Amino acid sequence: MKKRFTNPGIEVIDAHVHPFLEDFGANIGKYGTPLSPDHFVEELKEVGTTRCCGSFLVLKNADMDDIRACNRAALRFRDRYPGFYIPGIHLHGGYPEESMTELDAMIAEGVRWVGELVPYIMDTGDYDTPGMLEVFGHCAKRGVVVNIHSGWPREKVEAVVSRFPDLKLVMAHPGEPDSAKERLAYVAEHPNVYLDISGTGLFRWGMLQHAVAVCGSRKILYGSDFPVCSAGMNLWGALSENLTDDQFQDIFSRNFLRLIGEDDC
Repeated sequence: MKKRFTNPGIEVIDAHVHPFLEDFGANIGKYGTPLSPDHFVEELKEVGTTRCCGSFLVLKNADMDDIRACNRAALRFRDRYPGFYIPGIHLHGGYPEESMTELDAMIAEGVRWVGELVPYIMDTGDYDTPGMLEVFGHCAKRGVVVNIHSGWPREKVEAVVSRFPDLKLVMAHPGEPDSAKERLAYVAEHPNVYLDISGTGLFRWGMLQHAVAVCGSRKILYGSDFPVCSAGMNLWGALSENLTDDQFQDIFSRNFLRLIGEDDC
């Protein structure tokens, strides 16, 4: 029997997951995977997660039909687990016009979060390509949040940020100390750039406290990258850091809600 934790007494929004359905989406755990969508949700809830957000994945070079299928699967997952899952969608730099139309359709469905975008998996276009820059411009115009895989090397994300300074951009995965420190300095420099702490980085002792010292708790979002990574290890690892209750609330929920327009703090 697995040991379970209880919710730490605050809202915990995991801003970086990759769900699946029985008939759609890659179940991408590395040492075994959740047995079903219900098991996926149960695992998150049992370690203390109250809500989650993220995109469906297909393990192929995606075309626009694949992008639409991912996005509609996200809406189906939202409807299956109302109040728990907040859909994240995909867009494709190879199809900028279609992607902008798709974004408008998803906004009409209540979507406010794009990503995590993972061009290295789905071949949707690097962030600095002409098509993706066109798509990012539309995201900035429509006020949605874009969560990108890594965002590094710096030149790729700088091409986006310099052109669209009003785009709400969240870079995923701190990485190891050298790259993490560089990314955190970049986040601190740019008002609309944020970091989600999923993936490599958080397991280094003191990483989150250092991140808060560099760029402030209002620029950091909690994420786990479940089921690639352990939701429990990430959540309780973050909670073990020496931060104030107010800083924890920023990281675990308030920043996410602020970005999608559900909180005025």
